[in-house]
Amino acid sequence: MEKIKKLIIYTDGGARGNPGPGGIGAVAYNTERNVVFEISRFIGHSTNNQAEYKAVIAALHKAQEIGAEELEFFLDSELVVKQLNREYRVKDKDLAPLFVQIYNASIGFKKVSYKHIPREMNKIADRLANEAMDRGV
Repeated sequence: MEKIKKLIIYTDGGARGNPGPGGIGAVAYNTERNVVFEISRFIGHSTNNQAEYKAVIAALHKAQEIGAEELEFFLDSELVVKQLNREYRVKDKDLAPLFVQIYNASIGFKKVSYKHIPREMNKIADRLANEAMDRGV
């Protein structure tokens, strides 16, 4: 299998009731816009922000598994993007360890970026997260 240089990854996470039953979703594309992997996982009791972080963590681990070198993340959570880009400090004690997990997991890549997009542009990851919540409830 040819080594994947760059992945374009859309992630989303949610919790019904916030906090409540949570799910994560992610879809990764290669530079030709072919789907490389999808993630749809129920994560149990969570907040929306915890789910957003856990979606990024799951995608990072999957990208590590397949040997990707560069990752470009797209999220519809402006708060999480600003925290991951270190524009905002992570003050929530439950998010801090998740931030550290992301930081540590991203060290092995040549480049990792996080960009904010409108919710309408994140429909597939949103659907995957909702399907996970549907299965878990």
